[in-house]
Amino acid sequence: MTEKIAKNPEDWKKQLSPDQYEICINHGTEPPFSGKYNDTKLEGSFKCTCCGEELFSSDSKFDSGSGWPSFWQPISEEKIEYV
Repeated sequence: MTEKIAKNPEDWKKQLSPDQYEICINHGTEPPFSGKYNDTKLEGSFKCTCCGEELFSSDSKFDSGSGWPSFWQPISEEKIEYV
Protein backbone atom coordinates (compact mmCIF):
# COMPACT_ATOMS: atom_id res chain seq x y z
CA MET A 1 0.00 0.00 0.00
CA THR A 2 1.11 3.55 -0.62
CA GLU A 3 2.48 5.28 2.49
CA LYS A 4 -0.27 6.81 4.59
CA ILE A 5 -0.50 10.58 4.94
CA ALA A 6 -0.15 11.77 8.54
CA LYS A 7 -2.31 14.82 9.27
CA ASN A 8 -4.08 15.93 12.39
CA PRO A 9 -7.90 16.11 12.40
CA GLU A 10 -7.95 19.89 11.95
CA ASP A 11 -5.81 19.69 8.81
CA TRP A 12 -8.11 17.01 7.36
CA LYS A 13 -11.16 19.16 8.19
CA LYS A 14 -9.61 22.04 6.24
CA GLN A 15 -9.05 19.80 3.20
CA LEU A 16 -12.25 17.74 3.20
CA SER A 17 -15.93 18.56 3.23
CA PRO A 18 -17.85 17.37 6.32
CA ASP A 19 -19.23 14.38 4.36
CA GLN A 20 -15.78 13.51 2.99
CA TYR A 21 -14.30 13.73 6.49
CA GLU A 22 -16.97 11.41 7.90
CA ILE A 23 -16.43 8.85 5.14
CA CYS A 24 -12.65 9.02 4.76
CA ILE A 25 -11.49 9.61 8.32
CA ASN A 26 -14.30 8.16 10.45
CA HIS A 27 -14.99 5.23 8.07
CA GLY A 28 -18.60 6.35 7.57
CA THR A 29 -20.59 5.93 4.39
CA GLU A 30 -22.95 7.94 2.26
CA PRO A 31 -26.51 6.67 1.85
CA PRO A 32 -26.82 4.03 -0.91
CA PHE A 33 -27.68 5.30 -4.40
CA SER A 34 -26.84 8.89 -3.38
CA GLY A 35 -23.22 9.28 -4.53
CA LYS A 36 -22.34 11.16 -7.70
CA TYR A 37 -20.32 8.19 -9.04
CA ASN A 38 -22.90 5.45 -8.45
CA ASP A 39 -24.52 5.70 -11.90
CA THR A 40 -21.70 7.34 -13.86
CA LYS A 41 -20.61 5.75 -17.13
CA LEU A 42 -17.75 8.20 -17.76
CA GLU A 43 -14.40 6.72 -18.79
CA GLY A 44 -11.33 7.42 -16.71
CA SER A 45 -10.01 6.70 -13.26
CA PHE A 46 -11.35 7.08 -9.75
CA LYS A 47 -8.96 8.83 -7.36
CA CYS A 48 -8.58 8.94 -3.60
CA THR A 49 -10.20 12.07 -2.17
CA CYS A 50 -7.42 12.46 0.40
CA CYS A 51 -4.22 11.93 -1.61
CA GLY A 52 -5.26 12.02 -5.27
CA GLU A 53 -3.84 8.56 -6.09
CA GLU A 54 -5.60 6.72 -8.91
CA LEU A 55 -7.29 3.70 -7.33
CA PHE A 56 -9.70 2.23 -9.88
CA SER A 57 -10.28 2.40 -13.61
CA SER A 58 -13.74 2.84 -15.09
CA ASP A 59 -12.96 -0.36 -17.04
CA SER A 60 -13.30 -2.35 -13.79
CA LYS A 61 -16.48 -0.61 -12.53
CA PHE A 62 -19.68 -2.65 -12.39
CA ASP A 63 -23.21 -2.30 -11.05
CA SER A 64 -23.41 -4.49 -7.95
CA GLY A 65 -26.91 -3.27 -7.11
CA SER A 66 -25.60 -2.16 -3.70
CA GLY A 67 -25.97 1.58 -4.30
CA TRP A 68 -22.23 2.28 -4.24
CA PRO A 69 -19.69 2.17 -7.07
CA SER A 70 -18.16 -1.30 -7.26
CA PHE A 71 -14.93 -2.38 -8.91
CA TRP A 72 -13.63 -5.86 -9.64
CA GLN A 73 -9.95 -4.83 -9.77
CA PRO A 74 -7.81 -1.94 -8.44
CA ILE A 75 -5.30 -0.16 -10.66
CA SER A 76 -2.58 -1.49 -8.33
CA GLU A 77 -2.84 -3.79 -5.31
CA GLU A 78 -0.20 -1.63 -3.56
CA LYS A 79 -2.65 1.28 -3.43
CA ILE A 80 -5.45 -0.63 -1.73
CA GLU A 81 -5.86 -1.76 1.86
CA TYR A 82 -8.47 -4.46 2.40
CA VAL A 83 -10.23 -4.23 5.77
